[in-house]
Amino acid sequence: MRGPQVFESVLVANRGEIASRVIRTVRAMGLKSIAVYSEADAELPFVAEADEAVLLGPAPPRDSYLDVSKILEAARRTNARAVHPGYGYLSESADFARRVVDEGLGWIGPPPLTIARMGDKVNARNLMKDAGVPVAPGVWEPVTDARTAAEEAERIGYPVMVKIAAGGGGLGMSAARDEAELRTAYQNARTQAERVFGSADILLERFVEHARHVEIQILGLADGTVVALGERDCSVQRRHKKVADESPSPGVGAELRARMLDAAVRAGEAVGYRGAGTVECLVEPAAQTFFFLEMNTRLPVEHPVTELVTGIDLVEQQLRVAAGEPPSFTDATPRGHALELRVHAEDPRRFLPTSGTIKVWEEPVGEGIRIDAGYAEGNTVTPYYDPLLAKLCVHAADRPAALDRARAALGAFTIDGLPTNLPFLAELLDTPEFAKGTYDTGIVGRMR
Repeated sequence: MRGPQVFESVLVANRGEIASRVIRTVRAMGLKSIAVYSEADAELPFVAEADEAVLLGPAPPRDSYLDVSKILEAARRTNARAVHPGYGYLSESADFARRVVDEGLGWIGPPPLTIARMGDKVNARNLMKDAGVPVAPGVWEPVTDARTAAEEAERIGYPVMVKIAAGGGGLGMSAARDEAELRTAYQNARTQAERVFGSADILLERFVEHARHVEIQILGLADGTVVALGERDCSVQRRHKKVADESPSPGVGAELRARMLDAAVRAGEAVGYRGAGTVECLVEPAAQTFFFLEMNTRLPVEHPVTELVTGIDLVEQQLRVAAGEPPSFTDATPRGHALELRVHAEDPRRFLPTSGTIKVWEEPVGEGIRIDAGYAEGNTVTPYYDPLLAKLCVHAADRPAALDRARAALGAFTIDGLPTNLPFLAELLDTPEFAKGTYDTGIVGRMR
């Protein structure tokens, strides 16, 4: 790879497996990689993998990975020329993006204005409707009191989904089937919204039952063109957190896929998108219809799935777009089938995060297997951060072959010293509806 000449060095403002993932491409492009880390992460692989590393502070995120001033100071001290935010933390903070740009640094992500416009779910709905992207029945203005919420829910029709307008990651999200449930869900969401985001704005939308959660990977190029790189099925979720992802989606036919990719491109064009992003949708498989859900203005967690089927390094493309360079690929046709299983440090029955020291870490190896890991043998998993340990990814010629490869790889992945969800993932792969590809977002609940 030839690195964008405008960036001699890139600071990765994140931790764990995504920091390792970004550093891998940065170094492969001949650029200097700079890591930032907390006291709790000093021994993790990403710190040693970087060309240079800067200690931010104590373990709590507010004192380290969420401290913008410390991150920008680290950039100054190391003479970084660009900042890659990874995902989570500050990756979808328009304010952080602006401050990076104001420092004269390259921002490896979409323009700050785009992040701000798509960060508010109500505003995003309105923008997508104007762009001709299908949206579910819902409100066009934020709901700020319980009475209005009840009136709007009656107009929309039950069941309805209650969401925090400024939120993400499923925080405060729940379905209501009648007014009593609505009022409880509304109050819970509003309380969380005020505490976490400082805003009481709530979004109401029609709840789509038996839906699949399917997202389209887009890439906004430096010349203004937006391209779609296929879809991923992310329907396997617990507490609105994704557990397994695959591409192509077994629930999306060719005609629906074409409509979704076209809509995703229109969505990106409507907001002047640049870099890698995701247009998330809810799909009704029986009707082969879909509705816009939200846009994630960052590199997605499940990007390896798309990289495996297209052969395109999305981090490389992010860097090239940010540097004003053309992409390094000419053919984005997906080939074969890919699966990603997220390995978490958690109780496999109750899905509660766990911590402890990893005594054994043995990864599977072989053709079509990719492990994006944030930990290694001897590392300690602390309670301060997301419990994601690694992403086990496989690629094969078709879905049955990919499932066989995933089962074999999962059986060869050994982590001892603390509980993980490896047993649950094995159970998932053998669940009849997952094996057949007929699952929806309720699959995990039906397994328990």
